Amino acid sequence: MVPDRADTWTRMSYAGANKPIAPIDDPYQMFRKLYGQVKDREVLTSILDSVQEDLKKISRSVSKEDRHLLEEHTTFVRTMEEQLRQAQSSDVGHAIPELEQGIKEENDNIPQIAKMQLDLMVNSFVNDFSRVATFQITNSVGQPKMRWLGIDEGHHELSHEPNENKDAHEKLTKINTWYCEQLAYLVRRLSETPEPGSDGSLLDNTLILWGNELGQGNSHTLDNIPFVMVGNGLDFNMGRSLKYKHVPHNRLLVALAHGFGHHIESFGNPDFCKDGVLTGLT
Repeated sequence: MVPDRADTWTRMSYAGANKPIAPIDDPYQMFRKLYGQVKDREVLTSILDSVQEDLKKISRSVSKEDRHLLEEHTTFVRTMEEQLRQAQSSDVGHAIPELEQGIKEENDNIPQIAKMQLDLMVNSFVNDFSRVATFQITNSVGQPKMRWLGIDEGHHELSHEPNENKDAHEKLTKINTWYCEQLAYLVRRLSETPEPGSDGSLLDNTLILWGNELGQGNSHTLDNIPFVMVGNGLDFNMGRSLKYKHVPHNRLLVALAHGFGHHIESFGNPDFCKDGVLTGLT
């Protein structure tokens, strides 16, 4: 999740140009999407068993050539059944998470919902349900009120206060600190979770990009936008603070794609990628 710090984003993930993917903001729905697959495997196994019996019955009344085709199908079905049995009996490496029940999608429950979604994200990586995830707390201009931090004003309205407003500045610092704590929780969960079938932790094989859509909320500036990278998923040289003057962040996104082995020439507007991939990261 990327914090709601200003105005522009309502969607982070796209299937293609102008094809936004609707987020799942209900952790219970996300749980069903992830762990419902276990039930799906059980149902599919029973279906395959029934099909196999039908194939055996039909084979008694068809020609030799058709019987040969049915035997090939039967072998295929039997192979799939064995794969499903192995999937059912294999240890997922962790307990299926138990979500606290009855948490409504309301402003004051954002901390609980964020934690539930982060836990589900980590478990989806462990179970190999997903290898890429995006995480956004509220829509842009979502007007969350961080009352759990003792702040009654909406985040959006605070972000548009002038720089001279020290009270707003202090409250925005508290809000951004809270967002950073959510990132820290995710990092800790990943670092404490072993990488399935390999050495090290999930964090050792993951890259987290924490970003923002604007440099400054009250003036909607598009320069000096902060990005934080954590982990070691792409073997970038981490633990540094780099400053790029007047460099479009599109080049950073191209560098991420290259790190994953996807050698695209541009990301978004090609005019922002004329100088190629962002250098200095490795």
